[in-house]
This record gives sequence, C-alpha cells and structure tokens, in this order.
Amino acid sequence: MPSSDPFSISERVRGLGSGVFARNDQRKVAYRARSEAGLAPLLDLSLGSTDLQPPPVAIEAIRQRLGHPDSASYCLHGATAPLREAVAAWAERRFGVAVDPASEVLFLVGSQEGTAHLPLAVLNPGDSALLLDPFYPSHLGGLRLASAQPRFLRLERERGFAPNFDQLSAAEWDALKLMVLGFPHNPTATTGEQGWVDEAAARAVRHGLVFAHDNPYVDLALEGEAPSLLRSPHWRECGIEFFSFSKGWCLGGFRMAFAIGAAPLIQALRQLKGVVDFNQSLALQAGGIAALEQAPDWPEQLKPVYRERRDRMIAALTAAGWPVQRPSMALYLWLALPEQARQRGWTSEQFCGQLLEATGVCLTPGNGFGEGGEGFARLALVHDTAALEAGAQRMGAWLSSL
Repeated sequence: MPSSDPFSISERVRGLGSGVFARNDQRKVAYRARSEAGLAPLLDLSLGSTDLQPPPVAIEAIRQRLGHPDSASYCLHGATAPLREAVAAWAERRFGVAVDPASEVLFLVGSQEGTAHLPLAVLNPGDSALLLDPFYPSHLGGLRLASAQPRFLRLERERGFAPNFDQLSAAEWDALKLMVLGFPHNPTATTGEQGWVDEAAARAVRHGLVFAHDNPYVDLALEGEAPSLLRSPHWRECGIEFFSFSKGWCLGGFRMAFAIGAAPLIQALRQLKGVVDFNQSLALQAGGIAALEQAPDWPEQLKPVYRERRDRMIAALTAAGWPVQRPSMALYLWLALPEQARQRGWTSEQFCGQLLEATGVCLTPGNGFGEGGEGFARLALVHDTAALEAGAQRMGAWLSSL
C-alpha cells in the first residue's frame, strides 16, 4: 500500500536532527529581527568563519582564471591533477612524506564534505565506528547517514582532553570498523600530541579498522606542534587525513579541501563522490594552488593575531567574572559555563539562548558537539579585539546582574 504521507522523510535524515548551527541560525535571525527595537547589535561568535583575509595571490589567481571559459564547466577528477600535484608537493614540504598525487590525494568540497561522506564509502549498515566526544557534528552525521552505530570516546577536561584509548576493551576495538579523530581538536581548542595520533594509528592497524583524522587546523597550533596522521608510520596501512583551505588560508566560503590517505580509501571516497558531486571550479582550484605554492606561510601570519585575541579575550572575560582556561589552538575558546549558569541548572543550550537574548552575543552551545560538550560553550575569535572586548563587557554586565 502507498505511504499515508508522501512527504515523510527518511529515518536517516530524521536521526540527524536540526543541528546546532541550524538552531543557532534560527536564533540569530529572530534576534536580528528584534534588534531594530533598540537591542544591542548581534555579535556572532558562534561560527569559526574568520574575519581575516585570504592571501592576495590566491584571490588574484582566482580572478585571472575566471576569465577562462573552462572555469564555468563541470570539473571531473582528472582535471584536478594540477591541484593534487600541488597538494603532494605541500605534503612533502610540510611533513617530509612522499605522496602519490594520482592515487593518494582527493580534492574535496570542504573537509566537512569528506568526513561526512567517508562512512558511506567504507561502512555497511550496522557497522560500529568510534568518535571522540565532544565531536564535530559532521562526524556523527556521516555515521547516521551510513546507518552505522556510533561509539564514543569521552574527552575529559581533567586529562587535558587527551583520549584514553583504554576506555574500550580489546573485544570492543575488534568490533569497530572506523575511528574518527581530529587534533588540533574542535571544539575544545586542544592542539593535542603526535603520540595520541600514533597510538590511534597503531590500534587501527592492530584491530583492522579505518582511521580518519580530521585536520583542518594543522597550521593553527598556538602552543606545541600540531599532530598529523601523515607523520605516523602506519598511515598507508589504515588511514586517511583531511585538510582544508578554510582555516589556515581563510578561504572558508570557497569550500576547498583535500584528503591524503591510503590509496584504497581515496578510491572508495572518490567513487562515492562520483555519484554525489563534481569538483569546484578550475578558477577556485587555481586559488588553492596559489595558496599552497606562493603563500605556504600564510597560516603563520595569522597566529599572532589569534594569540592576541585569545589572550585579551581571556583577560576581559576573567575580569568580568568568567574564568577561562587558556586553549592551545587558534580560533576558539572552550568555555566552562559560568557559576551563575550552573547555579540555575541551565544546560549549555539554555545558557547560550539566555545569553543571546540578554546581550546579543551568540556562542555555540557545547552540547551541540555531543554529550561530552554539556556544560561548555564555544566562542569563536572571529572579530577584532575591540569587538571581542566589547562583547566580554556585555556578557560580564549580564552575568553580574544574575
């Protein structure tokens, strides 16, 4: 018999929920509509969408290539060869590893696209996969779309958000088909250590599972050296690593990223993408090539800016009565909810909603990144120091009134 509701959505999509960024977007739209009535202007600190500019050489390369007729054409995998070759050269300079651009590199429409699609490429319905908790939403979303079963590795503040791989027994490790990590870590803003990634890779090989390492912040460690799967001797045996132009080169809106990994994993993801999307315009790829070849040190120029924003925002919030733990990674502060919120029993979502209504400052609720994010809020350092400090004053004044 036909379905009684022709517009019913799939259980896979239903299981995704609305998503923390979508919920925040609805709140921001509603607040902007009300701000005409004299409310404070919206200060959006919820998204890691930087106000800093990309390298001029990248924008110029895009501009020049836009005049070519082929820039408006569909772009199949073969046409991405120049970009993949630039990626391979970057990987050798950056990590000292030789990469085959033909079989071990794949161009992506943002690293989020890659991490969300990978489970469809390597998992069967019912397979188990391990995520960090808190996690980036596309990591769980990809598992939901693949009808896979998520397992979670809780990151604890008391351990410096280091993964404790012994939380799982040997039998539980054997049952896994995929593990997804990401250090430097979003949302906790923890740089992490190479030893953590090396241990994860060794366990992946030992227990026969795929290891996906999400690494868009590899060039934005403010303290310590960012780890990479490509530095692990096991990466070709088990792994795939995702990188992005969005953070280090400030090209987020252009949606460009790439994966480097074991040839069978690259082939599987490429095959999936073949029925999902084509690639970004050759003009955009020209910008990516210019960023890698002519502005490889651009991320280094961003670090002093983010370090100053981090330190001044921490000082401003602390002076306002909201103590903050210093993060080791650029772009975010991972804020334990203030005492006033805990006394009222507010969840992260409730606190961020109240904060927006009272001050016009929008943060991301920590529980949008999983149960391990409850009790936290994420603040993105995506405005200049004057705007950030003014936002801290707004938040502090409201907290003192509670």
